[in-house]
Amino acid sequence: MTVRPSLVRSIPFWILLVGSLATAAVGAWLTVDKLAVMSVGLSAGTATPVDVYVGQVWAIIGGILLATGILGLALTLVTAVIRSFVPVTDVEIIEALDWSDDEDALENAPVAETTPVTETAPVVEVEPAPQR
Repeated sequence: MTVRPSLVRSIPFWILLVGSLATAAVGAWLTVDKLAVMSVGLSAGTATPVDVYVGQVWAIIGGILLATGILGLALTLVTAVIRSFVPVTDVEIIEALDWSDDEDALENAPVAETTPVTETAPVVEVEPAPQR
């Protein structure tokens, strides 16, 4: 039995993987879509300034998202490779506790005797001092 946790059960690893895939997919879609709209508009001669100038900005943002997603996928791969180089330590197996002995010990345990209180101090009532 190993103490090394599997990457399959690592929530941050899956968040990195899924987030990177989603970011790369959105970036690729955004870049391809905006460049296609710009290309068709410019070649047909019907492109408006909004299509050209705003389309360029959206294409750049899509390229940044695509690059970020690819970088995240590379980090996911590096994390998996580094995790494979971590040495595995063996787990020391200890013997199981015998709970039946505890029940027998509680039944035969001596009970401490209490002495009853026979005399108590008298209660003295104090009247409050008059206000000046």
